[in-house]
Amino acid sequence: MSSTLRLSCLAILFCTTLARDASFLVQQLNSVSDTHTSVMGGALNTCSKPGMALTGFTRDGHCQEVGGDDAGSHHICIQMKPDFCTVTGQPDWCSEKAGCMGQSGECPIGNWCVCQWAFARYIEMAGGCDSIVDLVCDATNMAAFTAYKTSTEPSHKVALACIQKKCGL
Repeated sequence: MSSTLRLSCLAILFCTTLARDASFLVQQLNSVSDTHTSVMGGALNTCSKPGMALTGFTRDGHCQEVGGDDAGSHHICIQMKPDFCTVTGQPDWCSEKAGCMGQSGECPIGNWCVCQWAFARYIEMAGGCDSIVDLVCDATNMAAFTAYKTSTEPSHKVALACIQKKCGL
């Protein structure tokens, strides 16, 4: 094989490998950026507001996961109502207080990052999308929208439709 042909083959192999690796990195960046993007398409805003309990899986106020540790995917920001725990069959943590955003002490739960399965169950058990609390769309994570969109679970399709309706998508 001539040296020119060998160099051409190496260049093609290098470019093919580089393109494959670049594609993988873009996919990884897109999945990471989803965790910092709201369903409205902009930056993910804080779910907690001053005077409210600090929410988020890492208690930083955002409905995002860090490092894939959030098995419940707490991506949905809702204006919490006391019936959420009852309707979804959870212990009553909804009426408890927790550390405040922007101040010392404990504050009541106002807006809260709830997990995707609980949100879907809430819609189902509360009687549909029109019967549930309000979403905070600019603080609801695009990762939830993506997960519901790719899921085959009927309750997840209902949850997706509810997000679309409540957020005007």
